[in-house]
Amino acid sequence: MLVSALAAASGVPVPTIKYYLREGLLPPGRATGATRAEYGEEHVRRLRLVRALAEVGGLPIARVKDVLACLDGATPLTTALGAAHDALAGSPAPEAPANGAAAAEALVADAGWRVEAGCTSLAQLGAALAALAGAGFPVDPVALRRYVRAADEVAREEVDAIPGGDTADAVEFVVLGTVLHEPVLLALRRLAQQHHSVHRFGAPPGTC
Repeated sequence: MLVSALAAASGVPVPTIKYYLREGLLPPGRATGATRAEYGEEHVRRLRLVRALAEVGGLPIARVKDVLACLDGATPLTTALGAAHDALAGSPAPEAPANGAAAAEALVADAGWRVEAGCTSLAQLGAALAALAGAGFPVDPVALRRYVRAADEVAREEVDAIPGGDTADAVEFVVLGTVLHEPVLLALRRLAQQHHSVHRFGAPPGTC
């Protein structure tokens, strides 16, 4: 298909496709002339992924490139998934105070989770716990364990759903699941808080 057909199939405007081509986010098509190229279904699929990352996930182009590199690299699946998670997490969290880092490591160890020692998410967890404690609002250990159990249950189902065999397919599944599902999880949590607040404090005007 030509670039106009690629735009129609993917829902991405032609100028945006050309921009993605210049930035290396989309592999070039098969040249059929000096200014013409043919594109295939693999280009449609890549465009949808880039659009999800850049437009839905709000990732800057540099981070989109990092995520795509995880898909295109010939690395073991677990390594590629870890790299994808780090790319999605963005810049490393500021170094957490010792109490935050220790709390994060203890929480992960208590859960029995096996994670990379230097992964971005572990650093972010430590920084977040330290910030809560510094604000005089430390998370209750019992509540933290409930969060861990809930996260573990969700993550287990998500990992069980990852297609096996092809690393690129698996990483793409995780990337899209992370980018597109996290807003759903956040919205559900806030809606649930509203629901339970109504039961505890009464319904404000306009409650469904």
